[in-house]
Amino acid sequence: MARSDKNYEKSIRAFLGEGTEFKGVISFEGTVRVDGVLEGEVVTEDTFIIGAAARITANIQAGTVIVMGEVEGKIEAKEKCEIRAGSHVKGEVYTPSIYIEEGAVFEGACHMTGNDAQIEGQLPPAAETA
Repeated sequence: MARSDKNYEKSIRAFLGEGTEFKGVISFEGTVRVDGVLEGEVVTEDTFIIGAAARITANIQAGTVIVMGEVEGKIEAKEKCEIRAGSHVKGEVYTPSIYIEEGAVFEGACHMTGNDAQIEGQLPPAAETA
């Protein structure tokens, strides 16, 4: 695993292990990891880790989403979305930064979000032609 994975694992505030099933809305602060079955909705400004054994059917709104298992639904990651080798994502992803490792499966659409107006304001004006 990458060095950043260890940092996330040290700060995990909640963990739903293999064999756990949850249906409903989960809202939290800090980092949460799921290795079980989750159906519903996930809402956080922080990090949501989907473990290798996880099967998630949900709409996910998070700061950072790290996928190592199976996800079906919409992912909205305000900071970044990482889709790791061996994972399977089916649905739409909205994020300003996406990382998909070789060996991952992504079926769906990716929408690279960001503040277009701010980006346009930073670009120099087009050169005038004579």
